[in-house]
Amino acid sequence: MNIKKVLVATSLAGVSLFPAAAAVLTADDYCSPKLTAPKGIKDMQPMHDGDSFTAVSDDGKAIEVFSYKTGEKISTLFDVNTVKGDIKIDAFDGYQLSDNEKKILIWNNTSKIYRNSFIADYYVYDILRSTLAKVSNDGKQRCATISHDGRMVAYMRDNNLFISNIDYKSDKAITKDGKINEVIYGAPDWAYEEEFGMDSSIRWSSDDSTLAFIRFDESKVPVYSFDEYGIYSSKDPLGPMYPPAYSYKYPLAGYPNSTVEVLAYNVDNRTIKKMDINIGDGYVPAIDFDGEGKNLMVMVLNRGQNQLQLYKVNPGSTVAHQVISEDSEAWLSPAAYQMVKYYASSFVIGSERSGYRHLYEYDYAGNLIRQITKGEWNVTQYYGKDSKTGFHYVQTTQNGAINRNVASVDAKGNISMLDGAEGTESAAFSANFNYYVRKYNSATIPPQYSICNNKGKVLKTLQTNAEYASRYSEAPKMEFLKVRNAIGEEMNAYIIKPLDFNPNKKYPLVMYQYNGPDSQLVLNSWKMDGTYYLASQGYVVCAVDGRGTGNRDRKWATCVYKDLGNLEVEDQLAGAAYFSGLPYVDSSRTACFGWSYGGYMTLMELASKDCRFKAGVAMAPVSDWRFYDSIYTERYMLTPQQNERGYDSSSALLKSNGVNSRLLIMSGTSDDNVHFYNTLRYTSKLNAEGKIFDMMAYSGYEHSLRMDGARTQLYRKIVDFLGTVLK
Repeated sequence: MNIKKVLVATSLAGVSLFPAAAAVLTADDYCSPKLTAPKGIKDMQPMHDGDSFTAVSDDGKAIEVFSYKTGEKISTLFDVNTVKGDIKIDAFDGYQLSDNEKKILIWNNTSKIYRNSFIADYYVYDILRSTLAKVSNDGKQRCATISHDGRMVAYMRDNNLFISNIDYKSDKAITKDGKINEVIYGAPDWAYEEEFGMDSSIRWSSDDSTLAFIRFDESKVPVYSFDEYGIYSSKDPLGPMYPPAYSYKYPLAGYPNSTVEVLAYNVDNRTIKKMDINIGDGYVPAIDFDGEGKNLMVMVLNRGQNQLQLYKVNPGSTVAHQVISEDSEAWLSPAAYQMVKYYASSFVIGSERSGYRHLYEYDYAGNLIRQITKGEWNVTQYYGKDSKTGFHYVQTTQNGAINRNVASVDAKGNISMLDGAEGTESAAFSANFNYYVRKYNSATIPPQYSICNNKGKVLKTLQTNAEYASRYSEAPKMEFLKVRNAIGEEMNAYIIKPLDFNPNKKYPLVMYQYNGPDSQLVLNSWKMDGTYYLASQGYVVCAVDGRGTGNRDRKWATCVYKDLGNLEVEDQLAGAAYFSGLPYVDSSRTACFGWSYGGYMTLMELASKDCRFKAGVAMAPVSDWRFYDSIYTERYMLTPQQNERGYDSSSALLKSNGVNSRLLIMSGTSDDNVHFYNTLRYTSKLNAEGKIFDMMAYSGYEHSLRMDGARTQLYRKIVDFLGTVLK
């Protein structure tokens, strides 16, 4: 259930001096991801000199170099129009600089697999010679990773691992038994990609003599299949007469997972060794080389995800030594243990052992050197350490859970915010930590980019999104407040009032929700989406982050452990009671709406005896946690075999007979994440119970509906539905 943001390319040259006049906004202006995305800096990467960074040009045809000091363009590193030699390309989708900055790995013709994974055609660009070399001529590649010296590229194709030697023009498989739906080398399986955020496990040692990777054996994972009905096309209005089935390995809660091994390939003698680590039925959520690039650092997580071990492994001898371990009574959050960086003599890793997410520094023998950050707040990003000063740079919630600020931590543990403004601030630091590109936004201010020194002083404004801001100047605005739950605890909340709001009128209410474990919906950041469209259509839109959500204290998050959907429902309904009591809200015309976990919340709330909603909208809901993937579900619920009572108590499907409000339930038929089956089982039970409901299916669409205007259609349908049932 991961969600990632994508920035749109923009010039670094600055802003228009004459922003366009605000226009009447349409449903597309609020709902289409292509239109709602503000300008940003595309694929920014710091260079080793500490004074410059690279970014993709406005037209997407070049990789340009910019100065941190001035923000001005210095040079062009790559341009599709100036490539020499026989191999040329018209465009590219991404790039990766080799560590010695002499070669660039470039890819194009990208084809999506799952949420973030893809295959593509990869090339290596020689900066000195201005020539391109194709990594392989035998088909598209996945997870391509360039060696430090730029001479080799490791990649996966047809589930096997290959090494392409650019100098010798060789392209050889180093594994042989990879097979679709059975064995995968280097690339993660579906569940690891979705729930650990893993995009590749391929890692080069610093001298490029060793290639480390994970072998996934998913042969015992049951196959999940669904029919690919496809999206309507005027070029092929009938579509296939026999829709093909899509089959892949998807481990449901309690079913077998992939078994994993950590392997290392010796480039010189062409041998593969298995690292001597007892993984059992657990997970390896991350591998990397240590700060010197010699020993392999391997995280091992038990299946219940409440025990973590970090091992240091010699890839030659395969001998592993446990460095640290951590246990918890509830789940260990990936947001903590994946916040890790390895240095020459020590490493830094996140932990929530104190009740908040903080950073700890260890030596490689496992001795705690110090706790870097402390306090009743969370570290939400770790940017790294300045080796000269010993300062660490972080993003924190010191200004409250709804805000994010960049801060420095000195050698004594003193922490200083570099700006302190309320909103959401993030940083992209130079290699030497002398500068950073600051991104700042809030619920009312679209993203702004500037270059700052490491004290927070602005040196150059890069982008203010002035024209974009002008375009949305008449859009509804978000306001923040505190709302108490049923036991008197404060919940962070927001409200978006309709356009031309009149406090003397009565408006219908839509309560938007997610409330999944460790999630956060109420955040002081820019997000123009369909909720603002609902407000523009005359609805008061509100949201609360109830118990179970993240970036408060650990107790607040883990109180829902092994019993999802119950305390959260109490808190959402308490929020609904507060907002329904506002003098400008018509308490007889209220609805709830959620997507994914939020869709599940809609189903659970409508079934509650305390439900006060006249209607609910559930998009792509989980209807029973036994239908969802093992890694996410078992993190919070354990397995159904271990927690049958909890699964029954948390099942929307088993509580459907309590639904008395009108329901609109929607899903994409090609959703590989929350399967359409969840919706079909739930609606089948509603039919058996004789209930009247509304349903809409998006043929051929996946979980997020980001293609072909589908999101606009979804919100238009919601407005149509609510306009009918909330009369």
